[in-house]
Amino acid sequence: MATAGVVSGKIVYEQEGVYIHSSCGKTSDQDSLISGILRVLEKDAEVIVDWRPLDDALDSSSILYARKDSSSVVEWTQAPKERGHRGSEHLNSYEAEWDMVNTVSFKRKPHTNGDAPSHRNEKSKWSFLFSLTDLKSIKQNKEGMGWSYLVFCLKDDVVLPALHFHQGDSKLLIESLEKYVVLCESPQDKRTLLVNCQNKSLSQSFENLLDEPAYGLIQKIKKDPYTATMIGFSKVTNYIFDSLRGSDPSTHHRPPSEMADFLSDAIPGLKINQQEEPGFEVITRIDLGERPVVQRREPVSLEEWTKNIDSEGRILNVDNMKQMIFRGGLSHALRKQAWKFLLGYFPWDSTKEERTQLQKQKTDEYFRMKLQWKSVSQEQEKRNSRLRDYRSLIEKDVNRTDRTNKFYEGQDNPGLILLHDILMTYCMYDFDLGYVQGMSDLLSPLLYVMENEVDAFWCFASYMDQMHQNFEEQMQGMKTQLIQLSTLLRLLDSGFCSYLESQDSGYLYFCFRWLLIRFKREFSFLDILRLWEVMWTELPCKNFHLLLCCAILESEKQQIMEKHYGFNEILKHINELSMKIDVEDILCKAEAISLQMVKCKELPQAVCEILGLQDSEVTTPDSDIDEEENVGMTPCPASAFQSNALPTLAASGVRDDSPTQTSVSSDGCRLTPA
Repeated sequence: MATAGVVSGKIVYEQEGVYIHSSCGKTSDQDSLISGILRVLEKDAEVIVDWRPLDDALDSSSILYARKDSSSVVEWTQAPKERGHRGSEHLNSYEAEWDMVNTVSFKRKPHTNGDAPSHRNEKSKWSFLFSLTDLKSIKQNKEGMGWSYLVFCLKDDVVLPALHFHQGDSKLLIESLEKYVVLCESPQDKRTLLVNCQNKSLSQSFENLLDEPAYGLIQKIKKDPYTATMIGFSKVTNYIFDSLRGSDPSTHHRPPSEMADFLSDAIPGLKINQQEEPGFEVITRIDLGERPVVQRREPVSLEEWTKNIDSEGRILNVDNMKQMIFRGGLSHALRKQAWKFLLGYFPWDSTKEERTQLQKQKTDEYFRMKLQWKSVSQEQEKRNSRLRDYRSLIEKDVNRTDRTNKFYEGQDNPGLILLHDILMTYCMYDFDLGYVQGMSDLLSPLLYVMENEVDAFWCFASYMDQMHQNFEEQMQGMKTQLIQLSTLLRLLDSGFCSYLESQDSGYLYFCFRWLLIRFKREFSFLDILRLWEVMWTELPCKNFHLLLCCAILESEKQQIMEKHYGFNEILKHINELSMKIDVEDILCKAEAISLQMVKCKELPQAVCEILGLQDSEVTTPDSDIDEEENVGMTPCPASAFQSNALPTLAASGVRDDSPTQTSVSSDGCRLTPA
């Protein structure tokens, strides 16, 4: 597929001796071998694959015929307005050839008998090029069967002629393409590589996209949902709708469902409707029972922490300590110590001496990795496109770091320099993942608390072990979380879910940023420190962050439904919640939801699996906590999900300290008191 306006490009791959075997001889079994040169070129944000004959300059009369299931051909013909004579000087230039090729257009020519049209007796001059965004799949030859060849299939089902590699194999081309797209084997045919055409470097910031035409913007958001959602979906939808209205009067009344279809394509394979999703049971309305009112305590103090350390430095009563942290968080003076345990950098049962040795070992390991990228010369980096891309992305993101915290104030602030160095070192630690936009958001609070480059790095590496799947190319982790969130929300309030679906918002894309970087841009800097340390306790259940999402949506349900917000208004409203959410209130509501579900005797199997309640014993954070910890408890309001008023449990501020363990019975997910 030709791309208008391309006149030059940076060559990133070039191979001669790539042949098309065209059956244009006098007999059907006689192949005509057309030698050509295959190139992959970068032009702005686009990648072009180009093949042309090696021995002839491209002629304006060239026509490419390619079979499609033996029933049609694809014809590249010169556009009528461009059929003027071109001089020989123009055709001798490679850029001029690009210019000429851009005057052709695709059109399909049906044939009833399945035969390709006749060619001239002389060898045809074939040529084609297409944008990598149009590539659907690549079919490879069987191993050991003659020359290596590849067949490109485009998204409109155009099948291009097989390219035969007479001088070497096709592996270098595949490796070159994998720098820009994700290729994976087809489950039906191992010889076929399917293309998931995301922007692998995720390097284009959304602010720059706003300067582009609407079509280009849509294409890049579809390839790069990370970047789009990091800035906010309200800007995306407003801009797209305005652009479409401005460019085409026929689109003034474009329904929101079209926009929803566009967003659903941003994460291929995502299906929220549980009735259609394999492996998910249908969630019907279930009486979850009363939702308790829970209370928060004061943050764990340095004195409380010290009381739980033995003479050799081991942490005692680890489960109890985690419960205290879950219920109140940590005092700031304690975070530098406690976070290393919560993130798994320090084992909970380690002695002070063991931790000293571990830090020494990890310091050596860190600086060895840092030296790797520090010692790369500019010339070497020019030849390593991945490292170059990682550095470029990191520099952009570091420069956009939240400066409201004094630790990161100023352009040449040491904190910003350390952010850059730690992220570059992480690229050495996990070169396959490298750097993806959003990782700096996860690192900046860690560096602020640790105030030490090495400790911050290893805490970040541990955190990325938890978050890794959020940043993988296939986005399977994000797909799974959005489906799980929909399952939980439907159980809690099927009416609200139905309303969101009626407004084409059932995919819950407005929660994408919440999940991607664990609410980092939804709460203030200090509030996110509290929220993260609570989540790191892994209490009171698995996937507690999804219940936090439910709690936030619960708080906004009334306004969304009473004001009849549509698709665009919902996205805009959710985006504008940033920095306006009360962290303690949301923690209370989310914990109350978890307790309500644990006590439900008919919890669906899917929900049990999401919350990790199946075949396990669930201990609520109320268990085994001393009465003295009631100091500073703050009750939370009852749920807005419930239409009837809930009885106030522990309304007087006095807690029932009896154990509240529940276990899962063998038949499904029925929970019974232990």
